[in-house]
Amino acid sequence: MFLGTIINVFAILFGAGLGVALGHRLPEKISRTLTDALGLVVLVIGGLNLVALSASSFVAAVTSAGTLLVVLASLVIGSVIGSILGIERRLSHFGTWLQLRVSRSGDKEKFIEGFVNASLLFTIGPMAVLGALQDGLGQGFDVLALKSTLDGLTSVAFAAALGWGVAFAAIPVGLWQGLLTILAASAGTLMSDALVASITATGGVLLLGTGLRVLQIRMVSVADMLPALVLAPLITWGVASFI
Repeated sequence: MFLGTIINVFAILFGAGLGVALGHRLPEKISRTLTDALGLVVLVIGGLNLVALSASSFVAAVTSAGTLLVVLASLVIGSVIGSILGIERRLSHFGTWLQLRVSRSGDKEKFIEGFVNASLLFTIGPMAVLGALQDGLGQGFDVLALKSTLDGLTSVAFAAALGWGVAFAAIPVGLWQGLLTILAASAGTLMSDALVASITATGGVLLLGTGLRVLQIRMVSVADMLPALVLAPLITWGVASFI
């Protein structure tokens, strides 16, 4: 247990270190193009995750019309909670605090952008949830091993453009996946396919928002929407029980 998350953390650190080393040798235009390419891929992944809206277990639990309503309700309520708690603001402040502790030189805005965007990308995807659940249930860490490879490669491209802030995304990744692994070890068998599908679909919407951030089309406050990932399975369970 936890081995998958440990590998994931080291993959991010290694990838970010390699990216920073390469970044000084890459022209600004190439770095920006790499980031744009990643942003487009994030949009594609987010769109693919929305397929979970039609998952048979999800539909059976809340009806075909209810799947989208569950995601919508989760996002609306989660956004209100996240805004009140100031999750986005706190995450940015934490990025600022890290930048000041690590180095007082360099581009502060790039450091924070790299930390926040990488943290969101590496934590809200369904592979983080499913992989941690698999690890906690003692079913191996195949999913997290694949995620580690993808995160490592993504860290190289992100860090080449945005610097060391990307490496510190390993902190929220370790905390989030570690917490999910512990929860899975104690109550993971209670997570039905319908609940996992609700998290996947909701995470897909958040990934679309992250893609828009990476492409700098609109700085969507994705972090303030993170409570939706907790609310989605709770609302799904409540609706299924009522039906």
